[in-house]
Amino acid sequence: MNGVEPMVRSMACRGPDAAGTHAGTHAVLGHRRLAIIDLEGGTQPMTAPAEPDRPAGESPAVVLSYSGEVYNFRELREELRGFGHTFRTRSDTEVVLHAYLQWGQDFVRRLNGMFAFALWDERAQRLLLVRDRLGIKPLYVARLGGGVLFGSEPKAILAHPRFRARLDSQGLADLLGLMKSPGVTPYRDVEEVPPGCVAAYDRDGLRVERYWSLGRQPHEDDAVTTADTVRALLEDTVSRQMVTDVPLCTLLSGGLDSTVLTALAARVQARAGEPPVRSFAVDFTGSEADFRASEFRPERDSPYALEAARHIGTDHRLIELSADELTLDANRDAVLRAHDLPYTFGDVDTSLHLLFRGIREHSTVALSGESADEVFGGYAWFHDPAVIEAAAFPWLSRMQLITPELLSPAFRTATRFEQYRADRYQEALREVEHLPGDSPRERRMREISHLHLTRWLPALLDRKDRLSMAAGLEVRVPFCDHRLVEYVHNTPWDLKTPDGDPKGLLKRATRDIVPRSVLERRKSPYPTTADRLYEKDLRARTQALLADRSSPAFDVVDAGELARMLDLPQGHYHTQLHRNGLETALYLDRWMREYDIAPE
Repeated sequence: MNGVEPMVRSMACRGPDAAGTHAGTHAVLGHRRLAIIDLEGGTQPMTAPAEPDRPAGESPAVVLSYSGEVYNFRELREELRGFGHTFRTRSDTEVVLHAYLQWGQDFVRRLNGMFAFALWDERAQRLLLVRDRLGIKPLYVARLGGGVLFGSEPKAILAHPRFRARLDSQGLADLLGLMKSPGVTPYRDVEEVPPGCVAAYDRDGLRVERYWSLGRQPHEDDAVTTADTVRALLEDTVSRQMVTDVPLCTLLSGGLDSTVLTALAARVQARAGEPPVRSFAVDFTGSEADFRASEFRPERDSPYALEAARHIGTDHRLIELSADELTLDANRDAVLRAHDLPYTFGDVDTSLHLLFRGIREHSTVALSGESADEVFGGYAWFHDPAVIEAAAFPWLSRMQLITPELLSPAFRTATRFEQYRADRYQEALREVEHLPGDSPRERRMREISHLHLTRWLPALLDRKDRLSMAAGLEVRVPFCDHRLVEYVHNTPWDLKTPDGDPKGLLKRATRDIVPRSVLERRKSPYPTTADRLYEKDLRARTQALLADRSSPAFDVVDAGELARMLDLPQGHYHTQLHRNGLETALYLDRWMREYDIAPE
């Protein structure tokens, strides 16, 4: 038990409402709870007799420590009652536990939701570590001696007194290269359970089995039926994901995705006779005067968010952040500790975490439009012929954490950085399924969609989960409903983007509930501050790093190239790629020092 107690404490940010442990002969499970459904009855770890017909106390137990939500738990509960199961609580946790007792390991295929959980079966002496299909909820596992450690974040594993953080350079190269290869982390001996997988550990060791993947099926629906199906799936998904016993809100940026979800959520509230849905947006002090339009970010969010809120009739709140807040060490450190990784998009991540903290003062659950661009083909690079033809991960044409030139020659050589990235790209392509009748163009666009859903989206979902749960906020992502993802992934590209219109299918499915200005708006990413104070702070931090050549970051980053980047004209600090390089060097330094990363 001594080892599990600090592990459970390390997860307090994810579960501020309660803590618990279950100690058996061969397994100890810990839990921190963020109470969402059945606030009184859903305590964990939760146990059930594996053989309920035996006298009390004589049946071996099945124990569950569970994170996330299963959105079809009410239907499953009724089905299980038909098999004779009885329930003590109203929680989805208990439904997951009984579903395993009824259907065994295949029960996970019946779950609709976002989840990561550990299940110990005393009968089989087997631990199951289960992760949802798209990887919305994180889950990590590490071998230690003759057993395993596991947790929602690396910090849980690192908190064990017998585990020492050691660098895996290849894993770090994977992270810095924005490849998100399944299972890979920059910590030696720490693996991420891949999305759509079950990791089983028993006397035969640890093995990972896949229960879901993106397959290729014929799509026979016409344009009208396709749009109607998308609308029906979205309505059902939003309705399911609004089930909660705590206050719920939406993230409303004024973009298409968040506006669609907010409008659908408002309809659910209205039908139930509930007050208007509450929505939140973020902006920066002085943004109206400081904003500079660019191809990457053509316009501000706030005017569109306000128009969408008025159109839908939400109770809208704006959370305004200053450059002072973005540059505070405490806030930057909070982002590092949330990630446990040198993975940051700088002020974007800091402001996102501060937004989540502000929302948490009013709500415990939020709906987000994350993943609509990946599902419906919304990014500009989906429609750039040069990117489509390139044999590379498409997002790298616009977005990188760090350019190869900024990596030290020794690190690039040791990790074979460019070749490794090329190999991972080819590996990802081999996972894509095609039908014999697919045209070359259809095959290529399906490849690009598949790359986004399996290599880019997991990185964004991980960021969203870490930064929100560090604030005690649960963010739900309706566009990640696996039924919707499967249906749209198999929809031909010309139906998905009619007349080359990015996310045209989503627009057709929802045009009656979205303001015209939002429908016609160009894609604009999450905002960054244009305040010169932030640029000045970033420059000063980088100069301080360069002055300390003993920094462990320089085992990875080339100091000369970093100095050259610092000497570029000030206007470059508005280029996100440039900012990302400087920020990554700074976070590498803090990560390797604070986490006491031992060399390989």
